[in-house]
Amino acid sequence: MKINIRNIAVLFLLSGAIIGNSGCKKFLDETDPTNLSPDNFYTLPEHAEAGIAAVYAELRFIGNGAGIYSNNWQMLDAPTGIQSTETAQNSDLNNLYSLIYDGTNLHVNQNWNGFYKVIAQANLVLDKVPGINPMDNAQKKRILGEASFIRAWAYFYLVRLWGDVPLITKPVTSPNDPNFAPSRTPQEQVYKLIVDDLVAAEAAGLPYMDASGRVSTAAIKTELAKVYLTMAGQPLNKGAAYYRLAADKAKEVIDYSTGNPSSLGLFPNYGALHDAKNDNKVEHLFGIQYNDAAGSGNPLQSSYLPLHQPLVSKIDGIGTAIPTAGFYGSYEAGDLRAKNREGYFFTDYYTDGFKMPLVNRGKPYIFKHFDLIANGTLGVEGTSRSDLNIPQIRYAETLLIYAEAQNRTDGSPNVAAYAALNAIRKRAQLTDLAGLGQTQFEEAVWRERWHELCYEGIIWFDMVRLRKVYNEATNSFDNFVGHINQSVNQPLQTKHLLFPIPTPEIKNNPNLTPNPGY
Repeated sequence: MKINIRNIAVLFLLSGAIIGNSGCKKFLDETDPTNLSPDNFYTLPEHAEAGIAAVYAELRFIGNGAGIYSNNWQMLDAPTGIQSTETAQNSDLNNLYSLIYDGTNLHVNQNWNGFYKVIAQANLVLDKVPGINPMDNAQKKRILGEASFIRAWAYFYLVRLWGDVPLITKPVTSPNDPNFAPSRTPQEQVYKLIVDDLVAAEAAGLPYMDASGRVSTAAIKTELAKVYLTMAGQPLNKGAAYYRLAADKAKEVIDYSTGNPSSLGLFPNYGALHDAKNDNKVEHLFGIQYNDAAGSGNPLQSSYLPLHQPLVSKIDGIGTAIPTAGFYGSYEAGDLRAKNREGYFFTDYYTDGFKMPLVNRGKPYIFKHFDLIANGTLGVEGTSRSDLNIPQIRYAETLLIYAEAQNRTDGSPNVAAYAALNAIRKRAQLTDLAGLGQTQFEEAVWRERWHELCYEGIIWFDMVRLRKVYNEATNSFDNFVGHINQSVNQPLQTKHLLFPIPTPEIKNNPNLTPNPGY
């Protein structure tokens, strides 16, 4: 049964706290509470810890299945034109690739519902935890800061995907509550809540980095910089003042990295990015937590593996997220990110450990999320179980946010902006850039965003805020409307700037209106 916003709004924490709090990596090892009811929950500090654990656990919806051969995560990359599929088993996913999706699409429905479930859980924590006494003030402040960040994280996805969305900030437990059938809230107000929540989280005194997987100050500051960068562009068009805010906030993280390079910075090689031992460390500022030992293994591995071509593991690849040939071929000559099994792609791999040579797979596949432990490598059979997180915020993005925002603020790139951009290029073994004008530098940053941040659920949002799309054939940028997606040879339309409001939501809530064109 699909869950719509009415149902989500009235969810209590209890089901999440009892069922869903055991899997998040390293810190979600609470004992399941029993015999709880709304009347006796949220009375003890232990209840607050269970509550925030349930919020973190709810984030995993993004990797959940969306029908056969697909998952919710794929909606963020399928319409970009840089990704395709080698199977036709999931019509909803195929419609996303083909740019013919509507409000009945399962991915669209599940992402809408998933983000609102996260918000419902966070609202309970933010509403109930302040009333728990006695409770250590630092512990309370930490939990409230984490919940504020996660609520902002969810609303930031919602407002970029759907535009005006219902803004719900309190638990809804009665059909008589106005938010039981909420109307859409103007984007400006949604962004105000996002900023307010992130500012509150920033003041919560959280560790700058947190290897346990909890929210960190570095993650909060980068997310705030990303929000400001987005607000500076389309559709709010707040311009120079917000580019400045984005640059200043990103620079705070860069300055911390300069003083603490062993705890925050770029990994020296790309293999470290998809090594589960590095989850929540150095470059990984925030990720959705997976821990197979706790029954919550990463569900994405099969999506990126060749369709029914055996590797060293027992994971059956389904090939539903593969790079388009045009995008793969758009990397600069010598770019390490395009090098087989060293960067973000692989074209051949082992089948039976050291007993068999490398087998050419006939086309490139995505290596960026490839778990060597789960999938195996030379001489070592894969476990078929993955602890790899789904990345949400990387330091590489912090650097690129700063470079873009500073250049727009001051009218030309300064030394620090070049240093940020060239740090990304240096790891890729590309030459440093210098002597560029504002527009040249800006497009250089955009190209690095496409080539560095691809397949992380980021590029679609760049397309929307910039109203520009990278053209692999010309190595330049087209206007969003009219750009031909090479994955299906179809143009993007104005309506694609927003996703359709899920059809079940409109049918069940008379106060919701559809987005234009759907």
